[in-house]
Amino acid sequence: MSAQAANRAGLLEPQQRILGSLYARNIRAVFARGLKATWGSNWSIMISGFVEPVLYLLAMGIGLGSLIGTVAGPGGEQISYAAYIAPALLAVSAMNGAIYDSTMNVFFKLNFARLYEGMLATSLGPLDVALGEILLALLRGAMYATGFTAVMAAMGLVSSPAALLMIPAAVVVAFGFASIGMAITSYMKTFQQLDWISFVMLPMFLFSATFYPLSVYPQAVQWLIQALPLWHGVEMLRQISAGALSLATAGHLLYFAVMIGFGLVITTRRLEALFLK
Repeated sequence: MSAQAANRAGLLEPQQRILGSLYARNIRAVFARGLKATWGSNWSIMISGFVEPVLYLLAMGIGLGSLIGTVAGPGGEQISYAAYIAPALLAVSAMNGAIYDSTMNVFFKLNFARLYEGMLATSLGPLDVALGEILLALLRGAMYATGFTAVMAAMGLVSSPAALLMIPAAVVVAFGFASIGMAITSYMKTFQQLDWISFVMLPMFLFSATFYPLSVYPQAVQWLIQALPLWHGVEMLRQISAGALSLATAGHLLYFAVMIGFGLVITTRRLEALFLK
């Protein structure tokens, strides 16, 4: 692309950019390409990933919940067991959507399709590619969060319009997992290494106070769980669902802000090292 054509398209030469060759202000090109490719071939897989947390909610919330009765919510108020686990499963749903797009899809594009190599041979910078791919993962996470919140409402588990804030909060959770997921995937070379993603996600899903309070664990285990990102997502969404906002909620948001920033920096640097040597 010539300099005049780049200017007409709203792009800047590397020396004119704030971040130099790292960012061309053209995230939309990466996002639009990915959206068209995904929706043309993968839409059924995208929707299927939403089903698992819903089944957990029906089985655990209604089935097991009928035996448990009520439990203490974030504000100390007694709520049904289904209402207790629903925000946690919403966080899981957002995590699943973001992780799938930012690991398996990215791995194929990075190591087999060589898509990013072609993108970075154009005026695009590694930050454009990273943000474009992460936005795709966020779209998936937002779809899961919206659909799951609608299921919660249909089951009578949404008691206040303020609970709709769970949707943007779940997108923040997805953003954190997507940025870290893409950063980790940039170091992977074989499909077998992707098994480590499931190896980490499954225990995190089971032990991040998703189905029972953190207090059931010994103190040392509690400290370990409180370092996990899913626990912060679960607690944040529970507090929003119950309307029990506090400084702890801001702390959970800060955790994900740091997670997002760290993931973006690592991903950008890795793409630069791989393809702009």
